[in-house]
Amino acid sequence: MSFHEARKAVDRRTFIALAGGTILSLAACAPQTRTATTAAEPSGTLPTGSPPPGTKLSIAVRSTRLQLGPAGLEKDLTFTVSEWPNLSAGPDIIQGFRAHSIDLATNAGIPPIQAHAIGVDAKIVAVQVRPNPSYVFATAPGSDIKKIEDFRGKKIGFSQGQAQGVVVLRALKEAGLSNSDVELVALPSTQFLTALQSKQVDVAPLGEPTLTKYLGQYEKDGARGVKTDVVDLLTVLWAPTEVLNDEAKAAAVRDFIPLWSRGLVWAWENTDEWIGTYYVKDQGVTKEDGKRIVASLHKPQFPVSWDKAIKWEQETADLLADGGFVPKQDASELFDRRFEGLAAKAVSAKYRETS
Repeated sequence: MSFHEARKAVDRRTFIALAGGTILSLAACAPQTRTATTAAEPSGTLPTGSPPPGTKLSIAVRSTRLQLGPAGLEKDLTFTVSEWPNLSAGPDIIQGFRAHSIDLATNAGIPPIQAHAIGVDAKIVAVQVRPNPSYVFATAPGSDIKKIEDFRGKKIGFSQGQAQGVVVLRALKEAGLSNSDVELVALPSTQFLTALQSKQVDVAPLGEPTLTKYLGQYEKDGARGVKTDVVDLLTVLWAPTEVLNDEAKAAAVRDFIPLWSRGLVWAWENTDEWIGTYYVKDQGVTKEDGKRIVASLHKPQFPVSWDKAIKWEQETADLLADGGFVPKQDASELFDRRFEGLAAKAVSAKYRETS
């Protein structure tokens, strides 16, 4: 299959079903010569006062919702959370931003790039870095894939609007393979598990706890995990620019950021309670599997400076643009640097990334 044939195969299937049954094309057909529209900058300086009474945000950050109570952070909320939408996939969040139903969300670094490419104006307001691999490539039962070089000629689950999509592209680059050497099967990451089980794809990147649950069920049938050195460096909080242009909501976002970073630190320092709260009760894995998952993780780190994060985001945007998935864009436009370092300042020095 040629590059253009592989690209066409992806384009035909990049209509991803989003929340509410809406279908959104994620700009897979954008010409490579076009430049993404310049994003509007939030106006004014960052508010310094408390959010006025009645300020509300709809926040799609499930981890923080589950951490606030046991971490004793609920009392520090200075505004009302009107809703905690249980959404996490990038396309779902983008649709929520478009529908004005989500004010703040957490994602990997790629959804803001995708949103910018299709004209959804939003900004990154907080950054967590994860310098270690977060995804493992799971193979379908009976597959002969044992290393990333074996991906040649295989069907790979690919979601261009989510972190998993960039993990695939970076893994192919690491293996010396081009997009034309494989068949990229465009699916939302929520369908990767079913696609592996039915052998619709040969391999797909899975994160925890999905990976543990999948291998627990299918390892006996020949499924395996193929590890790589590919990292998905960024976890971000981001919000529509219209939210950040609202002084009351911008103040609420500013006050939420420290709770987000402190909640993640609490989970790291209280693993037994977090395993029970999240992995067992919320995600449905066993306590033993929860312990194995947590043991594979690394402590949260929040950068004081966003320079490295912006560089990483630019490399990711360029990788997507080079593949023809999004137009060229300036990744620095995706960050609202008024909020830079707030997450890092809220935690102790050992959780700050200063390099």
